[in-house]
Amino acid sequence: MAAKYRILIVEDDRSISNMIKAVLETNNYIVLYAHNGTEAAFIAENHCPDLMLLDLGLPDTDGTELIKSVRQWSAMPIIVVSARTHESDKIAALDMGADDYVTKPFGTGELLARIRTALRHGGTFSSQNDIKQSGKYAVGGLVIDYDRYRVYIDGNDAKFTQNEFKIIAFLGRYAGKVMTYDAIIKSIWGPNANTDNQILRVNMANIRRKIEKCPAHPEYIFTEVGIGYRLADEDSFNEAHQK
Repeated sequence: MAAKYRILIVEDDRSISNMIKAVLETNNYIVLYAHNGTEAAFIAENHCPDLMLLDLGLPDTDGTELIKSVRQWSAMPIIVVSARTHESDKIAALDMGADDYVTKPFGTGELLARIRTALRHGGTFSSQNDIKQSGKYAVGGLVIDYDRYRVYIDGNDAKFTQNEFKIIAFLGRYAGKVMTYDAIIKSIWGPNANTDNQILRVNMANIRRKIEKCPAHPEYIFTEVGIGYRLADEDSFNEAHQK
């Protein structure tokens, strides 16, 4: 069974949050909930959701402050869902780091479409436009399917755990670039995670066992000793196989 995306709803109106929760669960998402900024920050840092739906008018803070705080450590997609319709409010939220802005009232079909798009595009800073266009990153026999939350090797499901998928999905968004141990750990386990690399090494060993023909001589994920890991892009993969 494929892992499910976890979505954090930050909304103080329980009737609205309950409605969104029901829609999301019906569409196979795992739902987390916070009714103020303090709770939202704690949940985001400790549970690392895949996406945040954020109301701006929270009882203890303005939602833009939460966006600013999250953006200090995470590129998780943030969709603002707010009754504020002024252009200045939208610009402020987007400039602060929100990925999208939906005004209340909204249609559930529209919201689900925005979520699917944000999950596909979220955090994608590499030059791999195919991720945005198709929801997949492919190199050699490796395919990371961001929409289905699966990884395939030579056409077979590699059966990744949730954390294993999140690690390789993160590396896929920066394919060809070295990502530091700390950056990977914070992305997967939050800014307060223990910086001991052991848990990351264990997960990486399992990932390599599932996708590499010979983990001691990897084709896809390379270790930069003392720094981090790099997922092959097309150029580096082809270069390695021409040697």
